[in-house]
Parts: sequence; structure tokens; C-alpha cells
Amino acid sequence: MRTRKGAARNQAKKRLFKRAKGFRGGRGSLTRSVKETLLRSGAYAFRDRRVRKREFRKLWIIRINAAAKSHGLRYSEFIFGLKKANIGLDRKSLSEMAIHDAAGFKDVCDAVKAALGSQSQAA
Repeated sequence: MRTRKGAARNQAKKRLFKRAKGFRGGRGSLTRSVKETLLRSGAYAFRDRRVRKREFRKLWIIRINAAAKSHGLRYSEFIFGLKKANIGLDRKSLSEMAIHDAAGFKDVCDAVKAALGSQSQAA
């Protein structure tokens, strides 16, 4: 009996099992289960690359809010004041600043308060 696709099929299975390394039970050792699991894991990976961006933005906002409240500002006021003061820092750098550079964050808060103070006087 002649073999069809013998070496090619073995290579394809080898590639699948290499990608499924660390999967538990049949999900890492049975060809059909491996294929199904890899399809699903690819879908999760695709979806969660976008979810990760949302989650980090939420985390940065929570950190900025906590730091801004310690300086007497709400998050929404703080962001509005940043725009008024023409401070172009993004949320990630503001979050890092709040954690690692408290003095710098305080300076930013003071600038925001000044911008908000001048805005309330103009109204």
C-alpha cells in the first residue's frame, strides 16, 4: 500500500502539536482536539488583543482619578483642566507619573487648578 501525504501530514501535525504545547489532556495530544482548541485560542487571542487596550485604559483612569482626588480634583475636572492648560500628556504617562513621580504630578495638578481658576473667573 502506498502512503499519501505521509511526510507532509506528519510535519503538519508536528506544527500543530508544537503550537499546542502545554495544553492539558487530549487538547494537547489528540489531533482533532488540538485543531479545535487552536482555532478557539486564536479567536480568544485576537479578541483579547483589543480587550487588553480597554483594560489598561480603565486602569490608568482609576489611578489618575485616585491621584487627582488626593489633590482635591475629580477625574473629569482634571482632564478638562489639562485641555484648558494645553498639557498634552496621555493617560498612560499621567498614571506612571502619579505612581512614580508624585512631585511632578502635583505640579501638573497645580497647573490644572490654575487653568480651572482662570476659566471660572472668565465666566
